[in-house]
Amino acid sequence: MTDSKRKILVTSALPYANGPIHLGHLVEYIQTDIWVRFQKQRGHQCTYVCADDAHGTPIMLKANQMGLSPEELIAKVSSEHQRDFAGFMVGFDNYYSTHSEENREFATLIYQRLHDAGHIARRTITQAFDPEKKMFLPDRFIKGECPKCGAADQYGDSCEACGATYQPTELKNAYSAISGATPIEKDSEHFFFKLGDFEDFLKSWVSEHVQTQMIHKLNEWFESGLQQWDISRDAPYWGFEIPGAEGKYFYVWLDAPIGYMASFKNWCDRNGVDFDEYWKPGTDAELYHFIGKDIAYFHTLFWPAMLQGAGFRTPTGVFCHGFLTVNGQKMSKSRGTFIMAETYLKHLRPEYLRYYFAAKLGSGVDDIDLSLEDFRFRVNSDLVNKVVNIASRCAGFIQKKFDGELDSELTNAALYNEAVAAGRSIADAYEKREYGRAMREIMHLADKANQYIDNAEPWVLAKQEGRESEVQACCTLGINLFRVIISYLAPILPKVAEDAAQFLNIDGFAWDAIEKPLLGHKINKFKPLMQRVEPEAIEKVIEDSRQNLEAAQKVAPKKQAEKPAKEPIADTIEFGDFAKVDLRVARIAKAEHVEGADKLLRLTLDLGDETRNVFAGIKSAYKPEDLEGKLTVMVANLAPRKMKFGMSEGMVLAAGPGGKDLWILEPHEGAQPGMRIM
Repeated sequence: MTDSKRKILVTSALPYANGPIHLGHLVEYIQTDIWVRFQKQRGHQCTYVCADDAHGTPIMLKANQMGLSPEELIAKVSSEHQRDFAGFMVGFDNYYSTHSEENREFATLIYQRLHDAGHIARRTITQAFDPEKKMFLPDRFIKGECPKCGAADQYGDSCEACGATYQPTELKNAYSAISGATPIEKDSEHFFFKLGDFEDFLKSWVSEHVQTQMIHKLNEWFESGLQQWDISRDAPYWGFEIPGAEGKYFYVWLDAPIGYMASFKNWCDRNGVDFDEYWKPGTDAELYHFIGKDIAYFHTLFWPAMLQGAGFRTPTGVFCHGFLTVNGQKMSKSRGTFIMAETYLKHLRPEYLRYYFAAKLGSGVDDIDLSLEDFRFRVNSDLVNKVVNIASRCAGFIQKKFDGELDSELTNAALYNEAVAAGRSIADAYEKREYGRAMREIMHLADKANQYIDNAEPWVLAKQEGRESEVQACCTLGINLFRVIISYLAPILPKVAEDAAQFLNIDGFAWDAIEKPLLGHKINKFKPLMQRVEPEAIEKVIEDSRQNLEAAQKVAPKKQAEKPAKEPIADTIEFGDFAKVDLRVARIAKAEHVEGADKLLRLTLDLGDETRNVFAGIKSAYKPEDLEGKLTVMVANLAPRKMKFGMSEGMVLAAGPGGKDLWILEPHEGAQPGMRIM
């Protein structure tokens, strides 16, 4: 039986209202939707809300570029977002917008409470200002030459060529990405949230409500000191004006998470639910946020601190996830792997991707890879050849020979009971967001069911006189095992589950319903529930994605205000540039963990006549003790680089899609430390 009924509020990060949904976005929304559907299937009162993040400079500028008002742009994008989410069966209970009266009221209330409690400061800062557009420029809207390496057309906060971070004022030959004008410096008074006031609270809260992997990263921020957070922006700005401060607006990241509250309040008012039962301190209702690891800082520090300071409850849990790669690389427009949701849905069923993501997802923050060949193989093998095959092998016999009626008893109750008992472990996996583990256990049951049918051979029995009862018994158990498996897959495959319920002639798949098998029960005629994924369909998705890129390039302005997707292949270099790289064989004399670092190991490399200290981002793939004594290849003439944890005197070469699949390059056994690689 399930545990007692819970009241749960769940959110996903708010998609920004200036562009379409792509497959990378869908990792989060599918992950969240699966968890919500599971909770509802268990009988819990679970509400899933979201909204478009509808404020900020990029939206204001894009609307102007398109000849629209900001309101018209966000309405248009919201319609597209909701279409794509519905296409992938993401079942929000409410989808709203941060540009709403509810959000304005909550943003004002929270700000006022923080201000009255002394958690807001004011001070004058110097910012880049566009003299032509008469507006202050966010860092991402200033471009120029990197002050470290000289690379052109770099953004005002970091260099994509060398990875350096800096202040916008340090850029050389800077220009506004909006007008092309040279920025000037101008002073302005800004409002700041005193995050440091909540340091003790946050250290305690984080330890209990955030994944262990993220705690390590948060500890780095604690160690460097919590800085005051700039929560205001100057006019012109698309957002809510700060009460009592003419020409000053709430920074988009202040009112964005408040959008969770606003969307839920909108839902509560329409459904007669008490908002305070979920948001007052000490409530027994649960609140969970699913987010990408790139916005953890806002959701695990600023957001709980704001709520605490304003007298609201804080989240029960913040669940971070990793990014999506395709075929082991970053999504690429040129290769057709930067796939929009709309493009995918023209050629492939949404359940295919929902299942594949589920098979890959765990409870951690590791990136996941969409290997298109593996995607096709796994969907066909697991869903079509295993799961759907169980029903198709048994349904025809029941329909033709027994008028659709199942046997009145189970002849192999032990196998059925084993499948039902597996529900405890599968439920535990769902609850902990270990979907990959759940899928493995479910497919193990599907293998057992198919093996049972193989051994029983109803197609042979059906041809032998006097063995009809054995055929009915065998197929009755097969149909019941199919029902159990679909029940477990229902959060992943909602449309397949709906069609299966019609075939089985049942109301649905409440989690506990499988405890009682279908006996003496009439089923309906079986119709194919899922077709195989054909290579041609995947090729069409890739082809259409490339065509979309070409169409976008024809209408794209010369200077893009928004950050383009990074391509994995850098600009070409001359042979002379490559010849300067000195690759040497090195023996790993010592390997050790780096205190406070998530990805780094400290390696002592023996080059024969000297040793080097190098930091390598290979912690996800290797234990330090497994590396010592191995040979690898290093870039020996790379200039030393000062890092937070010390000086790195070179670079170890590694390859692979990431995570555990990351390999240092081991030369043949005859290599010696110090040997140069030609």
